[in-house]
Order: sequence, then C-alpha cells, then structure tokens
Amino acid sequence: MDRSDNKAMRLLKKGQKGFWKLIFSRTGVITLVLVIQIALMIWGFLAFQEFQTQFMGLYILGSIFMVLFLFNTREAPAMKLTWLVVIMVLPIAGSLFYLFTRSNFGHRALKHRLANLHQAGRNRLAQNEAVTDALRQEAPGAAALVRYVNKFGNFPVYDETDVTYFPLGEDKFEAMLIELEQAEQFIFLEYYIVDEGEMWGRVLEILTRKAAQGVDVRVMYDGTCEFYLLPRDYPEKLNRLGIKCKPFSPVTPFLSTHYNYRDHRKILVIDGHTAFTGGVNLADEYINRGSKYGHWKDTAVMLRGEAAKSFTLMFLEMWAVNERVPEFSKFLSFPTRRSGEPKGFVMPYGASPLDGERVGEQVYLDILHRAQSYVHIMSPYLIIDSEMENALRYAARRGVDVKLILPGIPDKKMPYALAKTHFPSLMEAGVEIYLYDPGFVHAKSFVCDDREAVVGTINLDYRSLYHHFECAAWMYGVDAVADIERDFQQTLAVCSRVTEETVANTSTKEKWRGFALKLIAPLL
Repeated sequence: MDRSDNKAMRLLKKGQKGFWKLIFSRTGVITLVLVIQIALMIWGFLAFQEFQTQFMGLYILGSIFMVLFLFNTREAPAMKLTWLVVIMVLPIAGSLFYLFTRSNFGHRALKHRLANLHQAGRNRLAQNEAVTDALRQEAPGAAALVRYVNKFGNFPVYDETDVTYFPLGEDKFEAMLIELEQAEQFIFLEYYIVDEGEMWGRVLEILTRKAAQGVDVRVMYDGTCEFYLLPRDYPEKLNRLGIKCKPFSPVTPFLSTHYNYRDHRKILVIDGHTAFTGGVNLADEYINRGSKYGHWKDTAVMLRGEAAKSFTLMFLEMWAVNERVPEFSKFLSFPTRRSGEPKGFVMPYGASPLDGERVGEQVYLDILHRAQSYVHIMSPYLIIDSEMENALRYAARRGVDVKLILPGIPDKKMPYALAKTHFPSLMEAGVEIYLYDPGFVHAKSFVCDDREAVVGTINLDYRSLYHHFECAAWMYGVDAVADIERDFQQTLAVCSRVTEETVANTSTKEKWRGFALKLIAPLL
C-alpha cells in the first residue's frame, strides 16, 4: 500500500458520524405547523370568546376555500386526496403547510438552473435517427416510449452498447473495482449514500491513487448523508486527497421546499465509455457486510459503449448546479468502447421532480400496458398511487403474468404496513406477490416478455416516483434481459407467496397502521 492508500485509510478512521439534526428538516416543518395550529386555536378561543360563532364561520370558510383551490390545481389525484384530508383535519396547519410546499420557496433557483443546464446539454448528445428507425421497425410500442422519454429529457436510445447484469451488490462491487483500476481520464461517482466501511474504503483507496496519477476524480452524494453518515467537512477531507467532492443540496438552517427533493441516483462513469447504475449504494450492507435485515438482495448493470455518455451528461448536469460553466464539451468527446457486436437497444434516462413529468412512473406504466406474456418486478417498497395499482391489476386481468418480489425482512415498519394495504386489491386481480425469505430486497427492476427490462434506482413508492432525482437503464432485445429474468426466477425460488391466509394473519396493529398511514402516504 502506497502513501496515498495510507492517507485514504487515515481519513476513514478519522471520519465521524454526523448525528445532529436541524429543525428545518421536513419533520421540523411538520412539527412547526402543528404547533402553529394548536397555538392559533388556543389564542382564538381565548381572545375571541364573544365572537366564537364568527370565528368558527371564518374557520370553515377558509377550509372550504382551500379545498376548492386544491381541486382546481394540477396535482395528481393521490396528492389531492391526501392534502384534502390534511386540510380538513388541520385547517390552519394543513393550509399553511400546503401553501408552503406550493410556493416553490427555495427551489425556484434550482429548478431554473437545472432547466438551463438541461437545455444546454440537449444538443451535446444527438439521437441517431437510424437507431430509432430500426427500433420502430422491430417494436413500434417501445419506439413510442423512447420518443416520449426523449421529448422530456435528453436521453437518446443506443444500439452499440454492451450490458452486463449483476444479480448482487457483491458482483457489482468486484466489477467496479476492476473498472476503476483501468481509469485513465476521469471517474465520476454520484450516489445517494456514501458510508465509511469496507466497500467505500476500498473504492477510496483506488480513487486516491488515481487522483495522484492525474485522473479527474469527482464524488457527489446526497446532502442527507451529512445528517446520518458523514461529517460536514467531508468534502474538504476528500479534496486534500485530490478528489473533488460536493454534496447535493446540503441541509442548512434555511426553510426551503427544495430539501424535499433528494438525489437518489447511483451513477459511476469511467472515461465516458463505461457506466454503472442500479440500487447499490457505497455502503457495506449493499455487499452483505453487516446487514441488519438478513441477506441484502440488490442488482445493478454496467453499460460499455455509447450509452455511457448519457450517464456522463446526467452527472455533469447535477455537478454544474452551483458551477458557473458546465463542462459538457470536455467530457463528452472521449471515444467509447465496446466488445464484439452487441445487439438490442439501450436508453439510460433520468427522472426529475422539477420538470412536471413523472418519467420514472410513465416508463413502468408503459411496460405494463404493452406486456403480453409477463411482467416480473422486484422492489423494496410498494407505496403506489391508484394509477400504478390499476395498471398492475389491469395487466393481470388481461392474462399477463404479473409477479412482485418484496422484502421478507423489511427495513422500515411504516412502508411495509403501507405495502400490505395494496395486497388484497392486487391479489384479487391476479397479481402474485412474494416475500424474499432470506432478507431484504433493495433491487428496482422490471423485466417483461423476454425482451424488455429496466434496472435502476426507481422504487415503487411516492418518494421515487414524485420527489426524488432518479435514473435507470431501459433495455430492449439485449442479452442481459435473459439474465435479469433468470435472476428473478432464482430469487423467486427462495421466496414465500403471499396468500389470503397471510393477509388475514396480519396483526390488527399493523393493519390499522397501514390504513392510517395510507391517508398521508404521498407526504412520507
């Protein structure tokens, strides 16, 4: 181990956990408006005892106005229903909280900056029309999906990209170590979670050596890491190792709605020709080192070829949010590599909570609507709106084999209780639900009809579908689709099917928890 390795290990040993939490988090805002609600009710009762009738009249009129206003917005139906309940139960606090979230306070600048960066990046990756023509000839429905995604993002579809599927986080980890060692120009990492331990320690050793060799190494993680996992001065620590580092949207003592929009993406790009994505973060539980929830089942893909450039652009756009000039030209001009003559089509894509489109959900819905034989899904969470639930039910009712694998050992009680509220409706329509007996499923994958698949970071929950920055790789006709389906079947072999008896045996406490939480599911 050379001097740079020793420096990296000392950094790991010195790193401290950041346990402090600021009152300006989402929990702090909810607590604040509840306190305001109670205070105003007590004050109103004491100050206007002789005008209680008029006071209650204004109270009711205000509630009615907010409900009418809510129903005339463009919110998704599930969001409207949730806010309706909140406002009717807590008129003052609920109205204040809703108006706060609608105000875009604090994230207008972020939205404007991302829109400008997105526009600037559109012309950097041109769609090869010969590729779309070939896809249209082979699969018109899939080509229409590609056209939609490309319209609301700069996400071309490619036909010269190798795809390698990793059925476990350990498999991805070993492959990424090999690829990192071969980096010559740049290494970009963008992850929701970076946590000190064996996985990040080994990666950091390589990054430190590569930075010393002149490779441009950049690391970006979500700002919530500074709450729970990393000290606030971690970027400075990495900078001293020659690694450029920044958190996305670090949480600071400033009331803002943009803290609700987290960077949930997992991206690794090496020299513009190789990219990784999937559910695997840079923390030990993802490679089954000390998982508290049994065996941790996760998946990922590696793209080698032209499609890797889309992940390069996604990273550069996010990196440039607080930079004066984006560096698109510098990093999108590197030559790409591939092995052999890969077949099929690959489209990396991202989903943003600020562009007015739920691209992540629409891709899943489109696959469900076009499926003819089967759709097999792995997801850690099942907290879905009526549109997604109806799509799953409709696919099953028209004869499509719809199977979902969910965790056998959940990591959070509330999402698990919410997931169970969907079981009866889905099962009644013919959807088969399975629980992963060995432990926790963190994979986010769809595979359909032996021809089409998605592997990425997008969960089946409101956080991913509505509020997070996400990414994934859509594939059609590539060899890896068979690997994804094979892994699903092998995983299914160690799962237990949810039956009517299983649902009936759910504890009363958990049933009531799920029913109650369903009212506010979009806000969790």
